[in-house]
Amino acid sequence: MISLSNLTMGAKGLPGFLENPHFRLIFFGGKGGVGKTTCAAAAALRYARRSPQDSFLLVSTDPAHSLAESIGDFQPPDNLKILEFNAQDSLATFKARHRAKFAKIAARGTFLDEADICRILDLSLPGLDELMALLAIAGWAETRAYDLIVVDTAPTGHTLRLLTTPELIRGWLKALDALLAKHRFMQQRFRGSYQPDELDEFLLDLAASVKQMEGLLRDSQACRFVPVMLAEDLVISETLQLLGQLQRMHIPVKEVVVNRLYPENSCPLCAEGRRRQRQLLNELFSRGSLGGYTWWGVPLGPEEMRGPVLETLWDGVGVVDGALPTRQKPRLEIPPRVEAAPLFPSAETTFMIFAGKGGVGKTTLACATAVRLAQEFPGKQVLLFSTDPAHSLAACLEANLGPQPVRLGPGLTAMEIDAPGEFAALKRQYHQELEKFLQTAFENFDVPFDRQVMERMLDLSPPGLDEIMALVRVMEFLEAGRYDIFILDSAPTGHLLRLLELPELVDQWLKTFFGLLLKYKLTFRFPDISQHLVRISRNLKQLRNLWRDPARAALYAVTIPTEMAFQETSDLLAVCRRLGMSVPVLLLNLATPAGDCPLCGALNRREALIRDKFRQTFPGHQTVIYRQSEPRGLKRLTALGQALYRSRKMEIRHGAVADMPVLSV
Repeated sequence: MISLSNLTMGAKGLPGFLENPHFRLIFFGGKGGVGKTTCAAAAALRYARRSPQDSFLLVSTDPAHSLAESIGDFQPPDNLKILEFNAQDSLATFKARHRAKFAKIAARGTFLDEADICRILDLSLPGLDELMALLAIAGWAETRAYDLIVVDTAPTGHTLRLLTTPELIRGWLKALDALLAKHRFMQQRFRGSYQPDELDEFLLDLAASVKQMEGLLRDSQACRFVPVMLAEDLVISETLQLLGQLQRMHIPVKEVVVNRLYPENSCPLCAEGRRRQRQLLNELFSRGSLGGYTWWGVPLGPEEMRGPVLETLWDGVGVVDGALPTRQKPRLEIPPRVEAAPLFPSAETTFMIFAGKGGVGKTTLACATAVRLAQEFPGKQVLLFSTDPAHSLAACLEANLGPQPVRLGPGLTAMEIDAPGEFAALKRQYHQELEKFLQTAFENFDVPFDRQVMERMLDLSPPGLDEIMALVRVMEFLEAGRYDIFILDSAPTGHLLRLLELPELVDQWLKTFFGLLLKYKLTFRFPDISQHLVRISRNLKQLRNLWRDPARAALYAVTIPTEMAFQETSDLLAVCRRLGMSVPVLLLNLATPAGDCPLCGALNRREALIRDKFRQTFPGHQTVIYRQSEPRGLKRLTALGQALYRSRKMEIRHGAVADMPVLSV
């Protein structure tokens, strides 16, 4: 094993996931922005070069794909196919192919008619778009369509949702099976027997495919999951959560990649980064529960890992241990430095969304903004919240947060909303009223069978309803006047884009569900749930209207000066334009200052080209935020918040106040 001090000296050896010829499936996952796509592409290229007689597939399941940007104009080997999987298209094909089966299922004896069921299924199929990707990948692996499939996954929260899709689909299949139960009973009773037909086979085949896929994911001889991380506080915290979840799901993990480790040199900025990385890794390795993994370090290089440079990624790797030099250098405090700071948000601001690619610093900038807002507007109440399945607010604020609001100081409250928990509460309320209803059910209601259908109705809700429930809770706070300013620390781009477009879909589903209660005269038998659905629909409408009001709401686009981040930011801004959302500023975070250090100088020159590209493509206000000491805790976040914005009071005093031009998207 080698220590971090000589990590970049060309240590021999390669990670096991690059050496095993028996693997059929390798996943690369982790927090957004850590280099998952880079590692996945570099691994696929290495396998393809080493075994030209075999065939390989490099596939992305991230809704915000970046494989194409990572490969660029580089021509990969002929035996390597690259695919950015479009789960939505695959789902549309699946629904079109099986629509007739859904109609037959609806016609078999439930009190709901064919139109009811088809409308619900069109709006639901929870998680089935994500299942399409997993089923396709598992199918290719089982049939040996490729000798090895390398998967570039979405950021942690989305990936965990993807890997738990089988559990969601089992609930969906049970709901469909409940629709067939009465038909099976009637056939058995009046014909003396029941012969399974194409509908039963359809459900059984899908269930078998899901089970087969789960078996493959847990097969340590055929499958390997490789977490990728950075030696940063927030990333380590999220990586530990990911490792715990993967262990509970019995998905094999043997090695972890620690990306972008600072090399030894005389640069003070690099030295501080290196010192901080060593400290964090020492703390990480001191945990006794992590002894079963091998940690492979990848050094930070002057070139962006794109195109042909990808083939050099694994050349400098080495096993990382926690060995520190006995004499540690003192901490170097690097204060926040900001160029072209935007004007501070106006007093009319109600809702701010911090959005962007994973790992660009959304959480940090959202926290710093919330702290500054609470100081700037002492008469107002600020709520900082997260709906990301992989929360990181608590780590950034160094506070204990959960699904209930926690007061952090005068005017500042934060919470990490438990989106699945919010949806579970809705389900409990529904089932409680269902039990009361069944005790006095009307005569046309067949309790043994239609009860199953009613119980499974919420299992046919659309994907993301849990996250919408979380946003609805925030809107209830707004309606009650509990808080004045809301700041959303969003999930990474791909997850956020779906969330931004969800209110329309969920509103349609709510109207359909409520319409069924009205149609079958059930609203008076479900008074609480009916009122709850009406409130949700009303709050969704208010949320959509609020997001489109530039005087009260804005999306702050956070990015970093890399080519891959540029492409993903372009996708985000295009969706904002389509939805009519205001984007007043583009925050270019984690920029490298110019200096004498060869590494920092090379990074600065490379980033300058990307910054120019941002300016030319998106005219408007753009702010550059340079690398600094990690801004964790209220003290450092306060300093960053002060540097991040120009004060309106100062601008007014000098007679120069004017609202920023909205970013041209």
